[in-house]
Amino acid sequence: MVDLSARADRLDEYLDARGLEAVWFARPNGFAWLLGGDNVVDADADVGVAAAGYDGSFRVVTDNVEADRLASEELPDDVPVESFPWYADSLSAAVAERSPTPAAADFDVAGFDAVDATRLRQPLIETDVERYRELGREAAAAVETVCRNLEPDDPEYEVAAGVEISLASRDVNTPVVLVGGSERAQSFRHYTPSDAELGAYALVSITAEQGGLYASLTRTVAFDPPEWLERRHRAAEKVEATALAATRAAATGTLGDGTAGDVFEAVQAAYDAVGFDGEWRSHHQGGAAGYAGREWIATPGATEPVREPMGYAWNPTVQGAKSEDTHLVATDRTEMLTKTGRWPTHEVAPVAVDGLDDPEPFELHAPVTR
Repeated sequence: MVDLSARADRLDEYLDARGLEAVWFARPNGFAWLLGGDNVVDADADVGVAAAGYDGSFRVVTDNVEADRLASEELPDDVPVESFPWYADSLSAAVAERSPTPAAADFDVAGFDAVDATRLRQPLIETDVERYRELGREAAAAVETVCRNLEPDDPEYEVAAGVEISLASRDVNTPVVLVGGSERAQSFRHYTPSDAELGAYALVSITAEQGGLYASLTRTVAFDPPEWLERRHRAAEKVEATALAATRAAATGTLGDGTAGDVFEAVQAAYDAVGFDGEWRSHHQGGAAGYAGREWIATPGATEPVREPMGYAWNPTVQGAKSEDTHLVATDRTEMLTKTGRWPTHEVAPVAVDGLDDPEPFELHAPVTR
């Protein structure tokens, strides 16, 4: 369960600073962040079937079709649910009718301001971290279970289906499942599954979601790997390690202005140091993670503040190789969340870049050869 008192403290500050009386969340990750429940019926919809609001106390507005189920299965016992007839109104109109004003919302409500929910969700609180650890373990276990049983002639789409089933059996959703065999992983950075066989090696990348939290990871399985794969994977690992070191330095105030752009400069320098200058142009490098696959993606000059404690998922790629896990970055530690302890790791030292004072190496996941 979420810590409602901590949410209330953060929202009180938000309302006071903007002179608002209420704030509402109907997008699934905003609803889940606020109350820990799921307001999704149609996974393709941007807005869920219920809105969670805060005006000094918490409450939920939904139609009569959903009210009893949400109260029974998705919400804390002390959060009231107000319903309206499904045929009589829209969720937006129902919220506008019931909310004190002025107010803000993360979906379109006439007369309401827009709320930047991404900023409100950062940094994580302790109950978020506890649930994040559980998600990370389950996501890694699901992917690694499938990867240990791969064969070179497996089609990519069958591997993807196996990953989705493995995650579903753990009550984890899979908004992103990428499987790239040796041919397509070299050609594309987003290797959406096809009927191609895996061949000499495979990259399996996912973003998993549970309770509104998101974790991303990639595992590499090699059968008859090309001679360059180890070098390129090591280079990607070096960039990931540098990104992690720079993230912690930015979060604790020892790197630049403590922004995403400062971390990105370290990433650019790392690519240069490992012999792949400019490779960052071929794919985004990742960024902050939590109640979105990426709360923000680092770009040159980005001004988003690097916060802690917070999840970060960096995903550097080097011409057919990729290194990616989700880490918790805090003042006193950097902790890999997407791990089981049953996939090989090795120590990877960050490259020496300006602003990083002799950072310690990180344990990152290695390819598995079968």
